[in-house]
Amino acid sequence: MGIRFALRHRTWYRYARPVALGPHVLRLHPAPHAPMPVSSFALSVGPARHGLRWHRDPQANRVARVVFEERTDRLDIEASLVVELSPLDPFDFLLEPWAEAFPFGASPDGELERELAPCRELDAGGARLDAFMASIDRRRAPTTDVLVALNRRLAGEIRYIERLEPGIRSPEETLARGEGSCRDTSWLLVQALRRLGFAARFVSGYLVQPAGSAGVAKDGAALHAWCEAYLPGAGWIGLDPTSGLLAAEGHVPLAAAPSPRRAAPVSGTLEPADSRFGFEVEVLRLGADDAGAGRGSEAASG
Repeated sequence: MGIRFALRHRTWYRYARPVALGPHVLRLHPAPHAPMPVSSFALSVGPARHGLRWHRDPQANRVARVVFEERTDRLDIEASLVVELSPLDPFDFLLEPWAEAFPFGASPDGELERELAPCRELDAGGARLDAFMASIDRRRAPTTDVLVALNRRLAGEIRYIERLEPGIRSPEETLARGEGSCRDTSWLLVQALRRLGFAARFVSGYLVQPAGSAGVAKDGAALHAWCEAYLPGAGWIGLDPTSGLLAAEGHVPLAAAPSPRRAAPVSGTLEPADSRFGFEVEVLRLGADDAGAGRGSEAASG
């Protein structure tokens, strides 16, 4: 029996004047490949006069598309869900015999490479990324060992920072600064893995940390980003370069996609206007009295 948590994720925008909102895409429902049971989910959006339809995107993520019918000076989005977290061994998988050692070649029939092509595309690199890739040991080794070593290396070399401004830094900039948010380091890992011949994709979701795990004093949850690499025979395996660990029961994926833009929890357009936004993730352990709150923030933009 695992531990059941109720999560409430609120996002709000406040505009200096009433504006017309274009269609918005919300990726806030746990992804179909999430390993933990999700017993309930609810999504609310304000202003009230809007149309909302669900669909599946090419990566099978559950996506809500919202069309607004009136001008507004505020936008409120709230997702609520209940998940059950049970201990998960992230190394509990078997690889195809031909993929057990790195580097490995193409699948016997070539079908896998065609299916994974979008997750192999390379962004423009630079001198620092080239130097980083040149420093990676390419000698034959167990595939899992290569992934673990690279993930741990980034956790040790790229200092984690909270960064509220939108967008994701290029791998070149993250390496130059030696620091980045979880999304910056995850995109660096995606691009590094692709250059090593792996298919990799970007993941957005929640990180739920129960009290007592990794020195955490009280239950907490926060928006988080990590990476998934495709291993033949095992499927998509989560790698968290912020901690240097493989994704486990506390990683609740919302969306996974070849590019970060296609995995953003909230995206949309509006008329130019000064605005403020904030977010908050709250977590409650069900069946117990102890509760905690995840990180919340507020920022301004012009």
